[in-house]
Amino acid sequence: MPAFFRWLPLVAASLLAGCAGMQPQPTSTPEINQRHLASLSSIQGFNMQGRIGVQTEGKGFSGSSNWQHDGQSDNISLFSPLGAQVATIKTAPDGVTLVTEDGKTYRAADVETLTLQNLGWSLPMRGLPDWILGRPAASMIKEQQWDEAGRLTRLKQDGWDIEYSQYIEINGYQLPTKVTLRSPKLNLKLVIERWAISANQQGGLH
Repeated sequence: MPAFFRWLPLVAASLLAGCAGMQPQPTSTPEINQRHLASLSSIQGFNMQGRIGVQTEGKGFSGSSNWQHDGQSDNISLFSPLGAQVATIKTAPDGVTLVTEDGKTYRAADVETLTLQNLGWSLPMRGLPDWILGRPAASMIKEQQWDEAGRLTRLKQDGWDIEYSQYIEINGYQLPTKVTLRSPKLNLKLVIERWAISANQQGGLH
């Protein structure tokens, strides 16, 4: 059994508790939604730090994560609840690598395949860079709900049911701090504790 499956104490339960039961929010107008999405479109990259909880088919993982995204590549580090580095995932135009806690390196064409093979659960990387910012990905949208400020509260896309339960303002941008993703086989909860963004008009990380 991979070592990361040992890190599933009460932390995972607390992270994934309360995912359901979100109260209906007042909806906004399409114009307000579009203004919010136009604001997010200027974001070119980000650095996100926070906590992650995963449950899938009786197994799970909980801990913290650090994700650097620049539009062309990603560098995601996963840590156990005690701070030990569990895995590092790096994406580039020519493929994906994953380095485990014991220093072994694995490669694949996409993150979904690589994480499923080596972590036991599939990280939905195709849409996640958009979803984590609170905006739909480029693929077809099945359902979406917005609050009165024009922010997503729920999105169904690519087989995922995504809920946004909390936002924070960072340098004029409304960014999520609690995101829950559900699919038939996987529940994934992200609690973002720190955002740093790189945007066209700001020219750097903030």
